[in-house]
Amino acid sequence: MLVNYNFTMSGKVVLTYFNGRGKMESIRWLLAVAGVEFEEVNLTKREEYLKLLSDGELMYEQVPLVEIDGMKLVQTKAILSYIAAKYHLYGKDLKERVMIDMYAEGLRDLMEMIMVLPFLSPDAKKTKLDEIKSKATSRYLPVFEKALAGSQYLVGNQLSCADVHLVEATLMLEEKFPTILSEFPALKAFQARMKSLPAIDKFLQPGSKRKPQPDDVYTKTVFEVLNLKI
Repeated sequence: MLVNYNFTMSGKVVLTYFNGRGKMESIRWLLAVAGVEFEEVNLTKREEYLKLLSDGELMYEQVPLVEIDGMKLVQTKAILSYIAAKYHLYGKDLKERVMIDMYAEGLRDLMEMIMVLPFLSPDAKKTKLDEIKSKATSRYLPVFEKALAGSQYLVGNQLSCADVHLVEATLMLEEKFPTILSEFPALKAFQARMKSLPAIDKFLQPGSKRKPQPDDVYTKTVFEVLNLKI
């Protein structure tokens, strides 16, 4: 359900972003896996973004913005770390946490390459897709395949935010390269296990708050709201 732009729901988690995936999607994933209900405010006009700036809501003049526990948080990594720690998706100690961060940051690097695709020209997009496939199969996926050999999770013996990001990333890759996991059996088995978890299964169903692949409307809105040049 969407809320009116000027409406603040006390005690509710409220996400302010565009009506699309972008950097907010990993936050949606993590909240969904944690079983946290959230509302969304979709930016559709530049005036809405400018009001956030004039109200001092955006520390670095950027979204995502997440209202949670009486705080207004920005910066994707900080938001994800807070949610992961709050909902016990961040390992059992500092050593596990730093490993989780290493995997999570690598996955964010990979996903951010995919996030930029809608904003590229057709020629640049083709070049970028080739780069993504090459790096995914040679640099990123082998790391996770090795980590999951004989292990149910990336780190330790419980679900972490890194596992959630990995499910998200593999699904994003398969949208572009349907057979990309064929040479990574441990990853493919991991994805199947994670998709069977009730919270993830629910999030993957039609009508959930998971966003579809970006379309021209999403891209146009981002350009207009942020006053970007094509």
